[in-house]
Amino acid sequence: MKWAAVLGIATILVIITLREWPKLRPEMKREKAAFAILTILDGTLAFLLVFYPDLPGPTQGLDAMTKPLVKFFGNLMAEWSG
Repeated sequence: MKWAAVLGIATILVIITLREWPKLRPEMKREKAAFAILTILDGTLAFLLVFYPDLPGPTQGLDAMTKPLVKFFGNLMAEWSG
């Protein structure tokens, strides 16, 4: 069943690429690179979520990165306020 989802995701990615790529003019090299990179990243994330549905979401990653900063600045503010 998971392989049907993978095939469906791959099909959607191919359709999106076939529809959008011709709209990008040849001189739009940066836009084409950005489109290709984002499409690959999105496809990779979609495939990972099919096989590992319990992966943490982006907000959980941001929380993990910002929690030490919030704690540091909270302690700093507590020291300054007396």
